[in-house]
Amino acid sequence: MAPESAAPNPITVTLPDGATRTFDGPVTGAEIAASIGAGLAKAALAIKVDGKLVDLSRTIDRDAEVAIVTAKQPEGLELIRHDTAHIMAEAVQALYPDAQVTIGPAIENGFYYDFARDKPFTPDDLSAIEAKMREIVAKDEKFVREVWPRDEAIAYFEKIGEKYKAELIRDLPESEEISIYRQGEFLDLCRGPHAPSTGKIGTAFKLMKLAGAYWRGDHRNPMLQRIYGTAWASDKDLAQYLFQIEEAEKRDHRKLGRELNLFHQQEEAAGQVFWHAKGWTLYRTIENYVRMRLDRAGYQEVKTPQLIDKSLFVASGHWDMYGDNMFKIDAEHGEDGKPARQFGVKPMNCPCHVQIFRQGLKSYRDLPLRMAEFGACHRNEASGALHGIMRVRAFTQDDAHIFCTEDQITAESVAFCDLLQSIYRDFGFTEVSVKFSDRPDVRAGTDETWDRAEGALKTAIEAAGLPYTMNPGEGAFYGPKLEFVLRDAIGRDWQCGTLQVDFVLPERLDASYIGEDGQKHRPVMLHRAILGSLERFIGILIEQHAGKLPIWLAPVQVMVATITSDADDYAREVKASLVKAGIRAEVDLANEKINYKVREHSLAKIPVLLVVGRREAEEKTVAIRRLGGKDQEVVALADAITRLSEEAAVPSTHA
Repeated sequence: MAPESAAPNPITVTLPDGATRTFDGPVTGAEIAASIGAGLAKAALAIKVDGKLVDLSRTIDRDAEVAIVTAKQPEGLELIRHDTAHIMAEAVQALYPDAQVTIGPAIENGFYYDFARDKPFTPDDLSAIEAKMREIVAKDEKFVREVWPRDEAIAYFEKIGEKYKAELIRDLPESEEISIYRQGEFLDLCRGPHAPSTGKIGTAFKLMKLAGAYWRGDHRNPMLQRIYGTAWASDKDLAQYLFQIEEAEKRDHRKLGRELNLFHQQEEAAGQVFWHAKGWTLYRTIENYVRMRLDRAGYQEVKTPQLIDKSLFVASGHWDMYGDNMFKIDAEHGEDGKPARQFGVKPMNCPCHVQIFRQGLKSYRDLPLRMAEFGACHRNEASGALHGIMRVRAFTQDDAHIFCTEDQITAESVAFCDLLQSIYRDFGFTEVSVKFSDRPDVRAGTDETWDRAEGALKTAIEAAGLPYTMNPGEGAFYGPKLEFVLRDAIGRDWQCGTLQVDFVLPERLDASYIGEDGQKHRPVMLHRAILGSLERFIGILIEQHAGKLPIWLAPVQVMVATITSDADDYAREVKASLVKAGIRAEVDLANEKINYKVREHSLAKIPVLLVVGRREAEEKTVAIRRLGGKDQEVVALADAITRLSEEAAVPSTHA
């Protein structure tokens, strides 16, 4: 009698909520999802097994922690984008058999795939490719994972003319499994995972643009054609993203900066800004507002040099960490003609602020000492990274450093968070999120020091009552930091403010104070910024408001325009009265029809237009028209000035 086969061992899986399910033997992710519910089984795209993302069809043969991944999760959305790249590659080869597929990853907001093809793709080709992709989705082709012998895989791709795929396989480590994914007749080299089938990705995708890219990013290699696309979990999400893209083009600060005569940039000063009179008025308004808030918060404003001897940056650690991004100057040449000293153009303010702190003996009674600077900094950014006034080489930080005792960290951090949120509200930003960036791999200081710094910062942010998410490994080399992220009017996120707890630089630069015990102690440095850099923040503001700045920020707050030349003298009088009241006003006496003037000043996005003619001159009144409005209101000049003075007042002046 034949022996009975051994019964399979039961498998227990633990779900994210702690619940467990036991199966008689090995089980697939799809079976686990089905055991939970039909809705989840339909929505499932993949599974995470002990934290690793794998295909839904993968068999689990041991006890494990399992999570079902759907399109609602970040991993699910990334999977959709990766799958869509594969579907695009299949569509391209179906339409253009001469095209070789190379590399096609998911990226932020979408995906791309690089193709080798002699004939350039055109925008019309994108429409045809997208239509073919929708056919492939409708077929609901299964993604099937196959493991091939290395030599067999190389031979296959060489045989079908895919030399780039063959090269990729040759360069993989010998120990790596060669996984091929099949969708219908199309095969592609891929580590995976993938959704169960092409139909699972839906139709919320769109091909966006064409670009060139060198094979493997090396200019010595052949130029490939890159097709970018975007993909989302739902048609609603896709529509929102496309709306955001369209709005972003309308709000582009570079375009509006030119149109509104705020600033310009040119190649002879790449990464720097030529501020025009109106732009500089905006800049000074923002700077003076922040200065006012800092004065009231007990900050001392300082100014430090631009050229600093290399030795200070070596001592602080910045020379090793950021030296490649610094502008360096050789100076004081010796008799042999060789430079005797090397200077760095200041890329940040912190080492200089420590030098001011070190002048004179400091007592615990002097702490906290809040030292602020609108510090002009320069960084040698790559030319390809420059972007308008948002990514520049010369910029001004609204920088400050709080020197305090360890016991004062929480109170100072809470006060800073309150100040930061108040300032953001005044600029029209009400949605602010916080990221906690902890120790990076390359850092200064001991693990014990980092434990203290991270513990202090977590205590502080929790005391401030602000929720936060972790941003692992993204702290500064000298300490952990909080990153404050603004969400703008069209849903984009901008990281602006920071707060960093630093035990390291005071030690490296020998900063000390005399404590209550009469002994020397190291202060803690809180590095903090609210706007980040004025240039970048102004770019964000312009895009946030689409150029229609709030009246308190507008370079020209009021334009006085005449209907006839009979009112010219009165228009000048109105302007003088406005200026006397502290309102930024100009006058338009041009010999043009009033409708033309209204249109021109609306395009210039001036918040208020005061129209005056013969009757207004006789009655000492003005007709008020507001940007974007069609109605006008006639009021006495004195009443108009009172009203506009209140509207144009700088926020928080009552604080």
